[in-house]
Amino acid sequence: MSWTKVLAVEALSPGARQVVKVGNRKILVLNHENQLYAVDNNCPHLKLPLKNGKITESGAIVCTFHRSAFDLRTGEVQGWCAWPPGVGKVLSLVSQQKALPVFPIRVEEGSIWVDVQEE
Repeated sequence: MSWTKVLAVEALSPGARQVVKVGNRKILVLNHENQLYAVDNNCPHLKLPLKNGKITESGAIVCTFHRSAFDLRTGEVQGWCAWPPGVGKVLSLVSQQKALPVFPIRVEEGSIWVDVQEE
């Protein structure tokens, strides 16, 4: 594991999100309700980007493409391939249900650091 400085704290105001590259990974760093999170930017279903995913009241990010939902804190699946209706069940067979990788995050000396293990 390796801590990497990715952004200045002021670059991520509440509600903001940004994709950063750490090694070979694209990490989505977001500020949701003044809490920082770092998750893999690729949905585990079909590896599509999560950057524009909606954040639910329960603190999950929802993939804009197939509406799979993942807890921002743990990466646990809260919903798998809920869309499109009727086709979602077939799409869920394309890839087994998997958690979203989440990464430890800290703020130090005005910078946001993420601990990412290479694949």
